[in-house]
Amino acid sequence: MPFGPVEPLDLVALEQRTLERWDARDIVGHVRQLRKDGEPWIFYEGPPTANGRPGLHHVWSRVFKDLFPRFQTMRGHQVPRKGGWDCHGLPVELEVEKELGLSSKTEIETYGIAAFNERCRASVSRYVEDWVSLTRRSGTWIDTEDAYWTLSRDYIESVWWLVKQLWERDLLYEGHRVSPYCPRCGTALSSHEMGQPDVYRQVADPSIYVRFPLVDGDADLLVWTTTPWTLISNVAVAVGPEIAYVRVHEPEGRDLVMAEAAAERLFGAGAPYDVVARLSAAELVGCRYRRPYQLLDLPPGGAERAERVVAAEWVSTDDGSGLVHLAPAFGEDDAAIGRAERLAVLNPVGPDGTFDERVGPWAGVKVKQADRGIIDDLASRGLLVREQEYVHAYPHCWRCSTPLIYWAKTSWFVRTADHRGDLVAQNERIAWYPEHIKHGRFGKWLEGNVDWALSRDRYWGTPLPVWRCVRGHDTCVGSVAELAGLAGRDLGDLDLHRPAVDDVELACPTEGCGAVARRLAPVLDAWFDSGSMPSAQFHFPFEHQSRFASSYPADFICEAIDQTRGWFYSLLAVNTLVFDATPYRNVVCLGLIVDGEGHKMSKSRGNVIDPAHVFATTGADALRWYFFSAGQPWTPRRVSEDGIRESTRQTLLTLWNVFSFFATYADLDGFTAPADLSGPVSPTHVLDRWVLAELDATVAEVTDALEAFDALRAATRLAGFVDDLSNWYVRRSRPRFWRASDPVAHATLHRCLVVTAELLAPFCPFLADELWTRLTGGTSVHGADWPSPSGAADAALAEEMAAARRLVGLGRAARTDAGAKVRQPLRRALLLHPGCTLGDDVRGEIAEELNVKGLEEIEALSGLVRWQVVPNFRALGPRLGAQVNQVKAALAATDGAQVRDALARDGFVEVAGVRLSADEVEVRAERQLDIALAQDGTWAVALDLELDRTLRLEGTARELVRALNDLRREQGFAIADRIRVTLVTEDDHLVAAVRAHSRWIAGEVLAEDLALTEASHEPGTITSTLTIDGAVLEVQLGPA
Repeated sequence: MPFGPVEPLDLVALEQRTLERWDARDIVGHVRQLRKDGEPWIFYEGPPTANGRPGLHHVWSRVFKDLFPRFQTMRGHQVPRKGGWDCHGLPVELEVEKELGLSSKTEIETYGIAAFNERCRASVSRYVEDWVSLTRRSGTWIDTEDAYWTLSRDYIESVWWLVKQLWERDLLYEGHRVSPYCPRCGTALSSHEMGQPDVYRQVADPSIYVRFPLVDGDADLLVWTTTPWTLISNVAVAVGPEIAYVRVHEPEGRDLVMAEAAAERLFGAGAPYDVVARLSAAELVGCRYRRPYQLLDLPPGGAERAERVVAAEWVSTDDGSGLVHLAPAFGEDDAAIGRAERLAVLNPVGPDGTFDERVGPWAGVKVKQADRGIIDDLASRGLLVREQEYVHAYPHCWRCSTPLIYWAKTSWFVRTADHRGDLVAQNERIAWYPEHIKHGRFGKWLEGNVDWALSRDRYWGTPLPVWRCVRGHDTCVGSVAELAGLAGRDLGDLDLHRPAVDDVELACPTEGCGAVARRLAPVLDAWFDSGSMPSAQFHFPFEHQSRFASSYPADFICEAIDQTRGWFYSLLAVNTLVFDATPYRNVVCLGLIVDGEGHKMSKSRGNVIDPAHVFATTGADALRWYFFSAGQPWTPRRVSEDGIRESTRQTLLTLWNVFSFFATYADLDGFTAPADLSGPVSPTHVLDRWVLAELDATVAEVTDALEAFDALRAATRLAGFVDDLSNWYVRRSRPRFWRASDPVAHATLHRCLVVTAELLAPFCPFLADELWTRLTGGTSVHGADWPSPSGAADAALAEEMAAARRLVGLGRAARTDAGAKVRQPLRRALLLHPGCTLGDDVRGEIAEELNVKGLEEIEALSGLVRWQVVPNFRALGPRLGAQVNQVKAALAATDGAQVRDALARDGFVEVAGVRLSADEVEVRAERQLDIALAQDGTWAVALDLELDRTLRLEGTARELVRALNDLRREQGFAIADRIRVTLVTEDDHLVAAVRAHSRWIAGEVLAEDLALTEASHEPGTITSTLTIDGAVLEVQLGPA
């Protein structure tokens, strides 16, 4: 089977071809069948929300979820890749609202819940098609045909079962609490939703200081707030127990009471103010005052439940006056103090975020829009002392961006706070990448865990399975069969969504009751849906019990780092509370995707990169490789199309070019792939031994890195090997392929390419499969076994060859600095490499690569250079002033070599009584012979630049060979075509060079006949004119 011809690399066409082959030959099914008896390695798909077209950040997540399952599959594991779709929740609802032009819950209910939910279902289905297409095109193998859908009847039933487990353990309760609330969406948000990105945004709010007149005496409390609208509901003022307060005289009005620490800030630094009394917080607690607004009637007993000063530990003097107004209906801290002090709760705000009719001039007004009118009213009544702008972080709805309010309402909660210790304990069993997330971002989140606000006052979601009868008895239903039994009818075709499930009435099962029970309206937080997936994806416990048991917990999950407050948390919470076990063992966090300049991608900036465009122009493997190789996944990833192309050029194109080189010469020499791809190669040449040792070390490190979920380390090592293979092994081995036809060289390069394709397979599944199948004739690399180290690793040889390449690099630099042509042979290279011994075969590679006739070892540069030391005037001038000239003279008289050694050893040198650091002097090497010198620390290479006639003739011959091979390519000769060459020149040097090296020249250009004449115009030849070392040469090429 020929390996070629090899076309130029076109990843887009290659990937399309590979996708068609995968489909036609059912490669996914083939691989699954190969591993069906392997030890399970479990991956959970964090279900994407199908509420829009997927973007670049979704590809980022998709391909990382694909990398490690591919690797473990090749390691022999059975890796189920069941996909999933998160179908419920506000993201979907808001998308449909936008399509329908709806903007409130009232409008949704007018449109009809049934019709609205059907539109939600259709929206999800539409976007799932986009996701399936992107998943396939990105090379990600996730089973989307057998995916779980959180909207399915089976999935919802399993979620109901989980909810009932919480119910039976007294972990589910209904409570009246102040919660973050979105008036636009009409629902509360959970604590982990508040932890989503971009919830807290910098806003400018009014910061006002208001007089609250004390009932007794002629002073007012100076109270601070940044939410003027909440003053309508004020019932108390809080002071800090440890804060010192003062009464400040106001010449033109009533005195003001404030924190002493706040007085100077309020009156201005250095401004005089008259303190007439100092007060402790204890003296203020219990004082009565008059509310700024009396629009709301106090409940019975209101005289004791409002209009008094209370103590609160959280009051500080960092901002404001040290006195904070309390409205328990609109603040979590306020509500906690309110419960402790039995304060009244005054709530004139409706679910839509507007004031009700009791609030007079602001009835029907959105609360935040009422701020200005309230401030103006306070000012007109002489109660406003000061108004400022206060810039701070304020929470917004993570889906619709509406500013949230803290609002007292009835919700259903899960008692997660009581099980904080259990959650923390399960977290200890999880390996986090990066590790600091475990006890940092996620661990601290768990330690501060509060009860999960589970219910949502919305429509498209898993219905809360709680029915309440008219007598107040609650029943939690855990299955459709249980519901049918309580309803007394067949529910086999019931859609478990609203409104169909709302129509199911029960006879209350509470003993002695039997009253009609109706389902409570809320649906569940969609995060509970996704957190239920380990069991719900299998419709557990109603079927597939063994599948669930063998698939729990996951060995690997992967999502964006913000899921520490999302799916990572909901998974842990649901499964810890129900199964008392962590649901995942390893979690890889992904950072943000930003543009090439580090800016967040947005349509307004015009910097969004469409993944479909990248796939169509550069290829999926190009994007995948960039993602894996450009940095640690949890750091912000800068993405630009130029960066993707450069990454591709450096590694993937280089690898393809090596394959092209191999295929060309393997086909010319009739080399065929061995039947045993892992059989012995038996190398003897130092380059073969070295590259196979490097391959072995690469296999070991890539394997170790991927087992440790370190994609960057694996990709970096693999890229390094590709570079070694191309720029050292192939570069140094070319003559063995195209002149000597060395079968061991072919076998060695073939082995390297096959194993490299196998290592590349999880990263770049398309390119790797193309390479592997063409190299081996096998079905697919993804069904191959992951390579194992063969024992060829040779640390000593690796160190020796690394030293050789370091010396070659210095030699090249020296030649470049001297302007010496690369093809001009030189007499010798002088090598200084303390602490390293080089064998003869490695020395031979150095000499050939440096194009020198001999190598000489030296132990020092003395005799080759003179060290001159001069001061760094820019650094020393400001420090020494006129003394710098004295130091300059002293340095000139000093042995430069000793100064250099002292700086290298101690980092400083003393001259003329002045201690000088390495930054304050410059050590220069002056050549004593005709040499080119390059140094790297204590290592150095010096090239002898003196040329005799023999060396010059050989250099000219080499230049001629390069020019003739260029002509071969330009004139369309194939790489193996034999030619005849006629050279016409009158230049004596050129003639001498050709005569001295004619046989070598002919061999290098595959010339059957090489003629040197004064004039020739043979038929069938092409004549060109060249200039070689300044001499004009006419060249005639023709087929042999």
